[in-house]
Amino acid sequence: MKLPAPLEAYFAADKAGGDAAPLSAFAPDGVVTDEGRTHVGHDAIAAWWRAAKAQYGHAAEPREVAEEAGLTVVRAQVTGRFPGSPAMLTFAFRIAGGKIAALRIGA
Repeated sequence: MKLPAPLEAYFAADKAGGDAAPLSAFAPDGVVTDEGRTHVGHDAIAAWWRAAKAQYGHAAEPREVAEEAGLTVVRAQVTGRFPGSPAMLTFAFRIAGGKIAALRIGA
């Protein structure tokens, strides 16, 4: 499966399992929405990434990708320390200027 470069960087960092967020993949004013919370900008995204990795110890493996209404939508199998693991989640990315401008994660 071929993903756009910033998404490749995102999922490679996720799979590596460290607590360093792939900030170079995100626009400086990038937005992440996950678990009902919104995180804006590199500092907030880095804090969200570290907290999620510490809490869930998760990794996402992309399974499907589609383009929908200006978004790149990736369905990924996510495995970690959470009820129902592994679970299929949807990662909806908006890319602008070669960077992730927005990411929404949900079921």
